[in-house]
Amino acid sequence: QVQLVESGGGLVQPGGSLRLSCAASGSFFRIITMGWYRQAPGKQRELVASALSASSTNYAGSVKGRFTISRSRDNAKNTVYLQMNSLKPEDTAVYYCNAEVAGSDAGTYWGQGTQVTVSS
Repeated sequence: QVQLVESGGGLVQPGGSLRLSCAASGSFFRIITMGWYRQAPGKQRELVASALSASSTNYAGSVKGRFTISRSRDNAKNTVYLQMNSLKPEDTAVYYCNAEVAGSDAGTYWGQGTQVTVSS
């Protein structure tokens, strides 16, 4: 099993920045990808960014150039961060950490979510 614990959400003014963190723990063989999704009220959960490795990343078009996902170059540390700059009110959502795991506990795992609110 894999446990994902997020931190770093909060209230920020438009144009501000926040940094989210997610740490994975538990007994598992290997995490393939780690990423961030978000879900705003009344909307479906959507991909924000994902990282196969420290150098292989993917972003939603709406956040490209503003958000940066980073994953430890030592994948064994199983941590992922999301640096969010130039935040907009439409970025308001609950942000979820995600991990795709290989091995006997293969599957998709989710964190509990952290609220990000962008408002003046």
